[in-house]
Amino acid sequence: MSRPATDRRTAPHRYPFSAVVGMADLKLALLINAVSPGVGGVLVRGEKGTAKSTIVRALAGLLPPVRVVAGCRFSCDPDAPDPGCPDGPHDGHGAERRPARLVELPVGASEDRLTGSLDIERALAEGVKAFEPGLLAAAHRGVLYVDEVNLLHDHLVDLLLDAAAMGESHVEREGVSVRHAARFLLVGTMNPEEGELRPQLLDRFGLTVEVAATRDPDERAEVVRRRLRFEESPAAFAAEWAEREAELAARIAAARDRLPEVRLTDAALRQITAVCAAFEVDGLRADLVTARAAIALAAWHGRTEVTADDVRTAARLALPHRRRRDPFDAPGLDESKLDEVLAEHADPSPEPPDDDPPPSGGPGGGRPDASADASGDARPSGSPAGSERDGGRSGRAGADRENEPAPADAAYKPRLFTVPGTGTGAPGRRSKARSPHGRVSGARPGTRDLHLAATLRAAAPHQRARGRTGPGLVVASEDLREAVREGREGNLVLFVVDASGSMAARRRMRAVKGAVLSLLLDAYQRRDKVGLITFRGRDAALVLPPTSSVEAGARRLERLPTGGRTPLAAGLLRAAEVLRVERLRDPSRRPLLVVVTDGRATHGPDPAAAAALLADVASVVVDCESGPVRLGLAAELGGRLGAEVVRLEDLAAGSLAGVVRDARASWRERALRRGA
Repeated sequence: MSRPATDRRTAPHRYPFSAVVGMADLKLALLINAVSPGVGGVLVRGEKGTAKSTIVRALAGLLPPVRVVAGCRFSCDPDAPDPGCPDGPHDGHGAERRPARLVELPVGASEDRLTGSLDIERALAEGVKAFEPGLLAAAHRGVLYVDEVNLLHDHLVDLLLDAAAMGESHVEREGVSVRHAARFLLVGTMNPEEGELRPQLLDRFGLTVEVAATRDPDERAEVVRRRLRFEESPAAFAAEWAEREAELAARIAAARDRLPEVRLTDAALRQITAVCAAFEVDGLRADLVTARAAIALAAWHGRTEVTADDVRTAARLALPHRRRRDPFDAPGLDESKLDEVLAEHADPSPEPPDDDPPPSGGPGGGRPDASADASGDARPSGSPAGSERDGGRSGRAGADRENEPAPADAAYKPRLFTVPGTGTGAPGRRSKARSPHGRVSGARPGTRDLHLAATLRAAAPHQRARGRTGPGLVVASEDLREAVREGREGNLVLFVVDASGSMAARRRMRAVKGAVLSLLLDAYQRRDKVGLITFRGRDAALVLPPTSSVEAGARRLERLPTGGRTPLAAGLLRAAEVLRVERLRDPSRRPLLVVVTDGRATHGPDPAAAAALLADVASVVVDCESGPVRLGLAAELGGRLGAEVVRLEDLAAGSLAGVVRDARASWRERALRRGA
């Protein structure tokens, strides 16, 4: 929830931006956007505990103050007020200066908290329709920060996309129709292990940075030393860095003033477009973002002309997340290829030298901290060198390929499948569900999710009979209406994969992995959770706990080993335990069990007892048995589970998602027959 903007002299002390150790690229990306908000914001990807939120919140203290129309809740510029502002017209209103706002959007925020809604207090007290602004209005001409942006509900993502694309917010709800400007710097932080972003939102971020904790003991010691001093006395620590913060703030303001004077030469523009074309990014947004970032970099370094170094740094920050062809590709950029393209399209005329003075380490001792000036030539924090290489597999010359994990067949696009009926699971994009975050489809008597407009409409005809004589409404309990919302839910798809010796044939494992990858991709797009259990030797292992991270699933599947005996019962028992725990964690998420096996059980107890524990779970058995003589063991297992049985060779011809859809319908019919 956003707080009213306060004067920096009285605001609580934030950790100083310049006191953050290292993370040169992240600091530079934020400063570029501070100089030129038109760059489009920053997405910060990294593991937990790397000060992502700390440095983003610290940026607010460096932003120049903004001039606004006095009393305007939508932060109109007095020199160019919005003619459609809900608080307008602004003729005769004075102007005031206030600090730029950093507005935080909680992951669990409601739609009306983001966009605004009917002012309930005025509606009940005065009987009038009045609009109460939301977080998009508060963030106008400031920063909108979303921590864990990859966990943001889809209905909020859609609203953000609309506002970011149009620069304004349209609100049509509860009898209110409002349009107001909403131009903001969008900054998001995320941990990739918790799931990826929708491609549409990913592309809206101008720049992206990968961060990781430093492995240098001296730098780690300096991080701890500074943090302990800050916690001991925030005011004293802030005072230590006040001069450095003032210098950065002044440099941002000077760079903003210099920005209109910076010239993007035709040679630099050719380099930008050549780089974007060489990396095969979609659309032209990458070209525009790279150009704006390069111009901002030149202004930041005090130049009036974009250089090749500016183009290189801008491309390194603007392109990694745009060159992903699918969610299984790790974000990254081949910097040697980048240098080749820049050299091929270089301007033969000499460039002026970069005489930007080296930064000082600042107060507090320790190693010099060059990251605040950030020339941008360092490798992104925590990004692995050679991200487009094969992970070292080509270096294992002479290795026995038969002992290596089999690669996966190419993933394909599955058909859409849904769970019959209406569920109540976590918000997703697959099955119909009753959701507190869905779209309002109607109203009904109740008080759980008050539908104010419907309540007022129900009460209005009875005002004279209830003796109303003045402002306000007389509302009775029978007038109360709650919103009926319809949304979509995600499901939990749990794979149980036989990785024993009988499954070790590379052709079969390639097909199995390709099918699983296909459903992983579909799950990513539709916000399902996916888990992976394998069994081989003497036991079963949960190699991928239920997650929404498609990258984590692809990595586990790629390294899946095979061989040994077949403990089928152990795999089923582990699946029953995982589903039991997941029901406790999220009882409303409906599961689907996909068992990939030839049905053999050469170790452990008879799987019949374990299968009985899963009889109430919608299941699919993928029969991997091969050869001219088939024992039908997988079909027997399917009968015990009440599952649809599908042969592995049938998966490649169609779609695993289509098979799953048909299996769910079949399982439902069998369940109804058993109940009868």
